[in-house]
Amino acid sequence: MDKRKLRWCFKIKDGLKIKKPNLDLARSYLEESKKSLKSAQERLDKKDYLWATVIIYYAEYYALYSFLQRIGIKCENHSCSILTVQFLLGKEKIKTIEEHKDKRIDAQYYIKIVEEIKIEEMLREAKIFVSEFDNLVSGLSESEINNFRKNLKVK
Repeated sequence: MDKRKLRWCFKIKDGLKIKKPNLDLARSYLEESKKSLKSAQERLDKKDYLWATVIIYYAEYYALYSFLQRIGIKCENHSCSILTVQFLLGKEKIKTIEEHKDKRIDAQYYIKIVEEIKIEEMLREAKIFVSEFDNLVSGLSESEINNFRKNLKVK
């Protein structure tokens, strides 16, 4: 991926901003992510497929955003957040959240809801996604954080 694709994210309102890395906020987002996974399971158990789908996506987004907070990136635009993680960690790392974002949009805005078995699979994938980001955030060294920040200088 080319750095130029991120330039617009730095220019838009509430787009990418480089801040001080924040371990406490990163941990808080991870906790919200884990709570959201539990909430998604509860919605699924109650056959509330629309909100289970939405919550699954947000569980993943909170995990992804915990990484950004850990390295000192603030962004209120989901597409830019995901694009940034793709740039830093690779396309494979964001594959799950991209697929689930589309399903969340379909469910939330078009009431196009997939069947229960697919939502169960989404939840399994989300648990793996969250776990991977939890491990990533927990294991980051200061030099790795500095390298990620250096790589984001796109001006």
